[in-house]
Amino acid sequence: MLERFRAFWTKVLAPVAHLLIRLGVSADAVTLVGTLGVCAGALVFYPQGELLIGTLVITAFVFSDLLDGYMARSTGRSSSFGAFLDSTLDRIGDGAIFGGLALYFAWEGDSRLYLVLSLVCLVMGSVTSYARSRAESLGYTAKVGIAERADRLVAILVMTGLGAIFDLPVLMHVALWALAFASTITVVQRIWVVRRQALAALADGSASAG
Repeated sequence: MLERFRAFWTKVLAPVAHLLIRLGVSADAVTLVGTLGVCAGALVFYPQGELLIGTLVITAFVFSDLLDGYMARSTGRSSSFGAFLDSTLDRIGDGAIFGGLALYFAWEGDSRLYLVLSLVCLVMGSVTSYARSRAESLGYTAKVGIAERADRLVAILVMTGLGAIFDLPVLMHVALWALAFASTITVVQRIWVVRRQALAALADGSASAG
């Protein structure tokens, strides 16, 4: 479902991407500006309790993740460095979102429980991405799990925004519980899948040697 939304928004943003290309803006520059915008929205507004404004700013800059990829493909300038930069800065942006929420609960929300849950989401989200990239570097696949990056972002931004609009902080609380649980399960799933592949490879190697 999220991939369908991604395709829709890519088409909507295509004119903006072509305008930026004509202006000589690079895809890497869009990636960098988008990450800075996400970090600003999360680390400036969330800690002050401005959850709706922060969510709107973050959401606006999150669309850069669609723009940069489309621009790179359209200009034929997709590169390994571009992919590396995009993936690395995605981790920074994701960390800023949950880090901003952790600061909110530490300063404004006054809740140690949800401070801890925000940190769990931050750590497990990073480990989820690392597990996949590390598995692929070893020749395995680990694209499994119930909480991939797009799911985590949509869930926390939508629930935080709605909670702020309707003054229902319980929506954000539910999202944090769900994401902390789902992210942890995803990490376990990826470890289990890679373990099975590693054991299968070991067994094949032993059989071939025999």
